[in-house]
Amino acid sequence: MNIKISTVNIEERKRLDVKSGDTVRVTQKIVEKDKKTGKPKTRLQDFEGLCLAVKHGKEVGGTITLRKVASGVGVERIFPIYSPMIEKIEVTKRSKVRRAKLYHIRKKAAKEIRRQMRNTQALPEVVTIEEVEAVEEKIVENAEKVAEAEEVKE
Repeated sequence: MNIKISTVNIEERKRLDVKSGDTVRVTQKIVEKDKKTGKPKTRLQDFEGLCLAVKHGKEVGGTITLRKVASGVGVERIFPIYSPMIEKIEVTKRSKVRRAKLYHIRKKAAKEIRRQMRNTQALPEVVTIEEVEAVEEKIVENAEKVAEAEEVKE
């Protein structure tokens, strides 16, 4: 499996000023097998989320932890800053935060979801037309039986 991996512009990555609280978009190379030929194929995939933590700063082993909510589920990924599989890292939004690590956001998000679940009401069951017609027929049959019973009494 021959995969071409480009070199990383280390100076450019060192100049990145990613801090916790920033909304960051990371474009990553994903290697897949081509279904027909079986050869490796690369594509680019974006992951945009809130930066919870920056670890080891501008060192070689530096990482950033990003969190986003996809389809109502919290997803966290840890990206090595100097990985050659990362095409580019860009800061889309800056936020002022008071902590270096925002791990408390996890519990805060879960608490918000629980609060929303508490406020939702159970929706009424969906009834089909056939079910309504069947109930109407039973009511008519019962009414006829009651009328026959009253005629027998008289």
